[in-house]
Amino acid sequence: MIEQVPSTFAIYPAIDLRRGRVVRLRQGDFEREDVFSTDPSGVAAGFARAGASWIHVVDLDGALHGERRQASTIAAIIESLRGLEPTRASATGPSPEPSARLQVAGGIRTHDALDAVLALGADRVVIGTAALADPEFARAAIGRHGPARIAVALDVRDGIAVGQGWVAGARGVSIDEAIDRLSGAGVTTFAVTAIDRDGLLGGPDLDLLERAAASTGAAIIASGGIASIDDLTAVRRIGCRGAIVGRALYDGTLDLATVLAALEREAEA
Repeated sequence: MIEQVPSTFAIYPAIDLRRGRVVRLRQGDFEREDVFSTDPSGVAAGFARAGASWIHVVDLDGALHGERRQASTIAAIIESLRGLEPTRASATGPSPEPSARLQVAGGIRTHDALDAVLALGADRVVIGTAALADPEFARAAIGRHGPARIAVALDVRDGIAVGQGWVAGARGVSIDEAIDRLSGAGVTTFAVTAIDRDGLLGGPDLDLLERAAASTGAAIIASGGIASIDDLTAVRRIGCRGAIVGRALYDGTLDLATVLAALEREAEA
């Protein structure tokens, strides 16, 4: 295994939204849902105060139904972050910048939906189903907004990147083909999730993530199964530029501030 230690590595605390609540699914199964909070804005603020530079928000209802369902909740999260002590200067005027950047996913399958999420104040939109079905959708989005504001979710089951909210029988393409086609469309950031490990705290699929990282010069954000600092160190060493962490933060397996401090010390060593 070739170790590639990126110069930057971000932790993305995950806020998965369903019916206005913060939940976690197990292996993407909507029938296996655990509710962790009824205050998404408070959860986001807590992550920002702990030092998160990014927060990953997923509209699960939107992913399931193919259209945005959590716009008001996401807008409230953005507003709550603007009320915290800014961590970056505003370059656009007197309005304060949020203390943590927000990347938003779930049910974003049209350009109007994508534009609306960015207009709310999100820093990056993560598209999945629409990009897998038509890489030209991703190309056009990048042409309109730039590569830094568009990422693609590659949610992988048995080597196949699937969309449509991960529902059983969802059609997809091989991860190799997906990365090749979408990199060619200008995508520079992929969020790669091993569906069978998501929400189970069994550790990341390092083979999948290393394969993805080795196949493209794009940034790979790891997702699925991360439960320890060792897991985070491992995905960073194989070339990932970040990691989405969910259940481990909610059940107390990981403490965000402690994790961020440990990774910073490791990077300086």
